Amino acid sequence: MVDITDIRQLGKACNKRISRFAHSVMPSAFVKKSLSICLAATIGLTSSAIWQPADAQGRKIRLVRDAETEALIRDYAKPIFKAAGLKPRNVRIHLINDSRFNAFVVDSKRMFINTGTLIAAQSPNEVIGVIAHETGHIAGGHLIRLRQAMKEAQTIAAITMLLGVGAAAAGAATRQHGAAQAGTAIASAAPALARRTFLSYARTEEIAADRAAYRYLERTGQSSKGMLTTFERFANQTMFSGAHIDPYLQSHPLPRDRISQLERLAKKSRNYNKKDSQSLSFRHAMVKAKLAAFTQNAKRVLRKYKGNDMPSLYARAITTYRLGNHRKALRQVDGLLAKQPNNAYFWELKGQILLETGSATKAIAPLNKAVALKPDIPLFRVMLGQAIVSSGSRANYKQAISHLRRGLQKDPDLAIGYRFLAQAYDALGNRAQAELATANGYFASGDIRAAKSLAKRAKTKLKRGSPSWLQAEDILLYKQPKI
Repeated sequence: MVDITDIRQLGKACNKRISRFAHSVMPSAFVKKSLSICLAATIGLTSSAIWQPADAQGRKIRLVRDAETEALIRDYAKPIFKAAGLKPRNVRIHLINDSRFNAFVVDSKRMFINTGTLIAAQSPNEVIGVIAHETGHIAGGHLIRLRQAMKEAQTIAAITMLLGVGAAAAGAATRQHGAAQAGTAIASAAPALARRTFLSYARTEEIAADRAAYRYLERTGQSSKGMLTTFERFANQTMFSGAHIDPYLQSHPLPRDRISQLERLAKKSRNYNKKDSQSLSFRHAMVKAKLAAFTQNAKRVLRKYKGNDMPSLYARAITTYRLGNHRKALRQVDGLLAKQPNNAYFWELKGQILLETGSATKAIAPLNKAVALKPDIPLFRVMLGQAIVSSGSRANYKQAISHLRRGLQKDPDLAIGYRFLAQAYDALGNRAQAELATANGYFASGDIRAAKSLAKRAKTKLKRGSPSWLQAEDILLYKQPKI
């Protein structure tokens, strides 16, 4: 597991997008709650997420990059995307370091899944059901319509408030105090009316996403039992508070309502009792163990994973490393490799431990093995390039550049890769490419101003019309979208 990144810019973008039209006439209380929609996952699975103020007030979303987990999620999602008429390469799934069970989409190209979802899910089918639900939002164009629904709710609030103010003014002018009080009541009811209108729309979309998910699972010959398990989880979470919640103030239908609607469909399917394959279940168990070991309390992980099965051995090796005993951890990883010598992720873990504990030169061999086993994984190549540069062996810098460039070509979001690419170019005396790599790194990190500054400097040193010159030109011509 590598490269945990703070993406606060996502929250800023959402806040600007909503504030741009909401503050003009919407009451401030509704605007504040609306702001929670982006970061708190209103188009997600958590029924209470829209009302979590902490998320709306600056909770940091941290992305986790892990090749093994990403490969598993892609395999879960690929058939679902195809069933929904989406091209898998056009939808990127991001992993968030968050212990809560949740997933959401923010546009038609990005889906986010919490690590807690994978850790809590007892089967691949549960996660596949989550992905199918979120895919329903993307394929149904719910995000585009959501913005329109918010605008319509804004208009309703404005009209209601104007009618209320007009009635109050008329009542006061004619000294009809009852009318004046009625007008005031109408005006004060405007925020609630707008909120209920908007949330009613959101509930409709949630039900539509559930039904779409069921269709995708049917088309791919998979069970929808995992979705029901997820809804049962939510029902248990709200068991003691549901009686005190106004259903109209829920962004999602109450879990029991969703369960009854989906259950009627699911139990009619011939796929209802279909099980996940053993190989997929094993991969799921390994990823669960890995994520738990990297993100949860070490003592808790050691209590849970104390057997001699592969997931337990995997979790203990990672936890031992996290506790600072890297020599013992390396011996444990070697034990895993003795059982599965062609497991690229075990070789990656060994390389990562060596690299992060100051043994970059020793890390090169296991990372080379990981790349040889899975040459198409960008994270492997970037980590290998980092190890070569960190080793200080300039004779191998050209090899490092080759790995870094190939990895970044497939995954240009790996900002850390540009840093080591710049170091390698600079050490070889190629200042122009070093500046261009630095510019790309700033661009990938979202610092557009710094990226343009470095691109401008690099452009003066690059051959006009060359691929590198055009790349610098692209950065300089880029205009940040107005949101």
